[in-house]
Amino acid sequence: MNAVTTVSKPLFSYRKHWAHRFGAAPFLPMSRAEMDELGWDACDVILVTGDAYVDHPSFGMAIIGRLLESQGFRVGIIAQPDWQSAAPFAALGRPTLYFGVTGGNMDSMVNRYTADRRLRHNDSYTPGGEGGKRPDRAVIVYAQRCREAFKDVPIVLGGIEGSLRRIAHYDYWSDKVRRSILADAKGDILLYGNAERAIVEVTHRLARGATAAELDDVRGVALLKPAVPEGWSEAHADDIDSSDEGARASGPMTVIRLPSFEQVERDKEAYARASRVLHRESNPGNARALVQKHGDRELWVTPPPIPLTTPEMDGIYELPYARAPHPSYGEAKIPAWDMIKFSVTIMRGCFGGCSFCSITEHEGRIIQNRSEDSVVAEIKTIRDKTKGFTGIISDIGGPTANMYRIACKDTKTEAMCRRPSCVYPEICPNLNTSHDSLIQLYRKAREVPGIKKVMVASGVRYDLAIKSPAYIKELVTHHVGGYLKIAPEHTEAGPLSKMMKPGIGAYDRFKQLFDQAAKQAGKEYFLIPYFIAAHPGTSDEDMMNLALWLKRHKYRADQVQTFLPSPLAVATAMYHTGQNPLRPIRRGASEAVDAIKGLRQRRLHKAFLRYHDAENWPMLREALKRMGRADLIGPGKHQLIPIWQPAGTGLSGGEGSRTGRKHKTQRFTTKGVPAPRR
Repeated sequence: MNAVTTVSKPLFSYRKHWAHRFGAAPFLPMSRAEMDELGWDACDVILVTGDAYVDHPSFGMAIIGRLLESQGFRVGIIAQPDWQSAAPFAALGRPTLYFGVTGGNMDSMVNRYTADRRLRHNDSYTPGGEGGKRPDRAVIVYAQRCREAFKDVPIVLGGIEGSLRRIAHYDYWSDKVRRSILADAKGDILLYGNAERAIVEVTHRLARGATAAELDDVRGVALLKPAVPEGWSEAHADDIDSSDEGARASGPMTVIRLPSFEQVERDKEAYARASRVLHRESNPGNARALVQKHGDRELWVTPPPIPLTTPEMDGIYELPYARAPHPSYGEAKIPAWDMIKFSVTIMRGCFGGCSFCSITEHEGRIIQNRSEDSVVAEIKTIRDKTKGFTGIISDIGGPTANMYRIACKDTKTEAMCRRPSCVYPEICPNLNTSHDSLIQLYRKAREVPGIKKVMVASGVRYDLAIKSPAYIKELVTHHVGGYLKIAPEHTEAGPLSKMMKPGIGAYDRFKQLFDQAAKQAGKEYFLIPYFIAAHPGTSDEDMMNLALWLKRHKYRADQVQTFLPSPLAVATAMYHTGQNPLRPIRRGASEAVDAIKGLRQRRLHKAFLRYHDAENWPMLREALKRMGRADLIGPGKHQLIPIWQPAGTGLSGGEGSRTGRKHKTQRFTTKGVPAPRR
């Protein structure tokens, strides 16, 4: 095989497949009857997804399906099939090229279970919000059923569930290390990250007669091989942090050998090392191929895809989406669709690198931007074609609200960089932090005739925003409605250093500028801060100090987030191994991290965030006494919780309870502002 290319073919420059003569479908077909109406005798590609089919660019299968359609392929959709038999997977017949399998917009396990491993009873991506319409580990189950339906049809895995499970990974729900999902699902090839480039190249090459095994030079793919191909030199993960790394691990034909599945399964230090190397090899400009042994086979992972250009992003978002759920759902409400149907995505990616977040692992840290004209055109389309539009754009943003057109000042420096974050521990001096392009986009968006207001609901990266007071003023004056969500995640240095989040001082500065702008605009707006409980590296004292900060600032969090270890995240490696992959992993000399695993301690940390809820007071009293901080129990303003217990709550009727006093837990965050649901 050849080295993986460092250049990319323009996304819309391929010669179209012969079936392009059929043109664009009103909706991608979900039945043989719809295929007949289109004049199709078969689908070239059948996409199987755990979500309801909504033909809108916020839904991954719609993007992939419409993109392949634009390349001339006939694409069918099997959405939320009954997985108890293979029959629903044969409903559209045998695809001429392959099945494309995804769990949906969310990892199926994250979708189905809470951070406490309790089964959720609702699903925002299902008609009626009904739970139970997708299986656990949906990608594996769907792939198996596709294989049963048509044994010899190739299976291409993708989506966030495949992306975050592309190598051996810790699985929180089974509390064990699992193999690459490619091995468990018995797929032919896996596409990770934003896979537009890979899916187009893979599909065209398969259509020309290539086999999946021959696609190991495509960026952003993983496949299983019998051995490392000839001509490649190996650098072991043990060597990656050494001073002479460049001498031992350089060149276009170098592959980095991760510890094997068997090693990371039994050796937590090996797991931490693999996690560190994976994240160091995430920059498309310098990432090398990875290989990880799984039994007698080699898992081959090519470098990440080259980011999309602005014309390519525009082309993707301007495909002929119906911008509605498939008609087969009738009038059923699909909560995820109701949430995003009046919103506009302006960019992808995030260079924040927060250790608990999966955005960087999936979308990359290089921001991919749409043009102003494309965004404005979509706003007009929403205005003219989306049923129920009242003139308000519900969100204009992306993974974050304010990284539009922000990038490294020098492309050569960017291509060489291995920093996991451009903004931690401080904002890189090579990062251009100007918000001018975003301010200009906001102004053009709200000038569109018929648009009453353009809201910003995506999370604002506040340490970046304070570099542009003019942006904060623009945001508050025109794009906030009552409150703005923001995520400091914690107040204490210990957990913040493991999260790779800025100190609380940056939040304080943002709040100062926010309040100042609100006053100048004559508005009464509020910040709604989000925090995480039980994150690795967080002590009971850290949570106590956070609770005191919340009380001091009169915040009462209605709904709180407990750390959920998602596959491949750095914080998940901390949780599983008790070691910090943000620093070099050395045998016996790695930095230790306390992982909050016990259910009682996880609930305690959550209780500190909801210090105002009387149900939590007995647990907090016990903890404060154990910590030697009984001085925080009492009626004083400086104290955290009272000594008395309302009737019907906590230890009702027990020692210290005060009967006859009414108590009602407030469902407000601060100053009467309703707390938004996360």
